[in-house]
Amino acid sequence: MVGANLKSETMKLMDKRSAMEAEMNAIIEQLCQPGGPGLSGNLVDSEGFPRADIDIPVVRAQRHRLAGVETNQNASVATAGASASLQNLVLRDSSSANDVDMISSMPFAMVDEIADASPAAEDGLQLGDQIVKFGNVKAGDSLLQRLASEAQANQGHPVPVIIMRQGALLNLSLTPRTWQGRGLLGCHFRIM
Repeated sequence: MVGANLKSETMKLMDKRSAMEAEMNAIIEQLCQPGGPGLSGNLVDSEGFPRADIDIPVVRAQRHRLAGVETNQNASVATAGASASLQNLVLRDSSSANDVDMISSMPFAMVDEIADASPAAEDGLQLGDQIVKFGNVKAGDSLLQRLASEAQANQGHPVPVIIMRQGALLNLSLTPRTWQGRGLLGCHFRIM
């Protein structure tokens, strides 16, 4: 009985997380339209004046909302993770424990910038993709350093990557390589 209640609660948390991810993806799509400011682009021109081609109050409100949703999602992910851990303890000897595998695959970073014609773009990575696993890197400490080291160690070789895109887990293969731009992938990860 306890296992059923935990599973039900965990599923509710997963649905809540999916709704938050959908909202985040909608905001990211609006901000990253061609000619748009992106997630962290300048709102002023080279002379320091507000850009005339964008509605600055709307952009700031969208960025603020995105930050709020991300904060709420992180809290939801932590709660779902704790619920999943408890459910794993309760269901350890049960065959239903496999139902929790998806919950243990929580993203730790999000792609917040990606350059055109970069290795990451060519290999299928998109803005807003959430990184669950990058080669041998999962959640933990010093993530940016570990991601960079993993890319450098595998330069010219495909790296298996698990991402979450619009609530679904996807497997990609990224090949870190030199190209005309910065870095080996041409994208930026923001730790969540």
